[in-house]
Amino acid sequence: MKAPAFNQEDVREMIRIGTPDRVLRLIGKSHPADIALLFKGLEPNEVRFLFDVLFSARRAAKTLKELPPELLPDILSMIEDEKVARVIARADPDDAVTFSDSLPEERREKVLALVDPDLRASVRHLIGYPEGAVGRIMTTDYLAVLPNITAQGAIDKIRERGELETFFYLYVVDDVGRLIGVVPIRNLVIAPPDRKLREMMIVDPIRADAMMDQEEAARLVSKYELLALPIVDPAGRLAGIITVDDVIDIIDKETTEDMYKMAGLVEEDRVFTPASRSVKLRLPWMFLNLLTALTAASVVHMFEGTIERVVALATFMPVVAGMGGNGLTQTITVIVRAIALGELEFSSARGAVLKEVSVNLVIAMVAGGIICLVAYLWKGNPVLGLVLALAMIINLGLIAGLFGALVPLTLKWLNFDPAIGSAVVGTAFTDVFGFLSFLGLATVFLRYLT
Repeated sequence: MKAPAFNQEDVREMIRIGTPDRVLRLIGKSHPADIALLFKGLEPNEVRFLFDVLFSARRAAKTLKELPPELLPDILSMIEDEKVARVIARADPDDAVTFSDSLPEERREKVLALVDPDLRASVRHLIGYPEGAVGRIMTTDYLAVLPNITAQGAIDKIRERGELETFFYLYVVDDVGRLIGVVPIRNLVIAPPDRKLREMMIVDPIRADAMMDQEEAARLVSKYELLALPIVDPAGRLAGIITVDDVIDIIDKETTEDMYKMAGLVEEDRVFTPASRSVKLRLPWMFLNLLTALTAASVVHMFEGTIERVVALATFMPVVAGMGGNGLTQTITVIVRAIALGELEFSSARGAVLKEVSVNLVIAMVAGGIICLVAYLWKGNPVLGLVLALAMIINLGLIAGLFGALVPLTLKWLNFDPAIGSAVVGTAFTDVFGFLSFLGLATVFLRYLT
């Protein structure tokens, strides 16, 4: 990975003691993503100083968009309303929405009141889309033309329009703005000057409705290897586009969201989130974990007499539960990913469940054979090894494979996000059935273990 063109600590020190010109010279032409890292750990007055340096160089908008989502609201809270409004005015349309979304509602209205009425209307329109809808993150910075324009005429319009944020396709619309085709820029450049766009456009291109979930839209871009995806309103009129960089942001956001949900966390809980906020976000899931742990503990309590007579059972209890938990996590990860990517539907769920159970059974037999040998060599009791192996097959093979597949599928069927709580609920099954199978079998074969 390429290192930033400056030493962050040197620049931070310069921010504390230097002048704006010296700081700007140190930053040079570094990438905004590298400059954004400087904001971490600065005092409020230092944040304002660095912002003013970037603002004067017209680099504030591109730098702030690179800030982590949990840090952006804090940085914006230290900047005056008028300057935030000017940053929004200079930003690309989708970034303007991100900045506006990061402001408290009351302050957002004050800031938007300071920007151009057309931009204000555009931002409010995009914010009006539901959270997670692709319309909320699309950019309205695109070029649309009529189909009777020639290739040379289209090139002239591109020159007149000037710089666009991203420019991969020319969009062809009818008289009322409905999308009817796209022309890749490379095709436009090599076409005869007098050729009409209607003769060279890709008719009825891949598109997404503005209300489509952003993850589904990102999947379209990936599936059809697009550089940009047009977004249309319910009437088919071109409303905006999302580009490859938007898709990368979506994938990163959705991956983080799913990973956090499987761990019983929410996306707002990040490394820079205040400790008090993190405690509030994590406590509910920890209470649920506590309840499932107490359920497993109650199973162990049922067999206290068996454990008292064969103390060696306590040594191997974590092995049975731990292996089942690991197998469950692997299965849940595979199933949740398949659901998220659209690879798994209910029509193919039976085959997926059978496959996961089969895989876990084979792994359980191998692991059971190994633990059986270890128990015999360690404790000198072949029956203890047999009990361990059978418990491993039941818990890791059947329970982890079955519930690791069924829990996320059931949550999906109930219209819940399959990533939410799958690991917590599934682990309860492997803990309970792990202890139940191991200690239950030990009770059955107790006379051979003492």
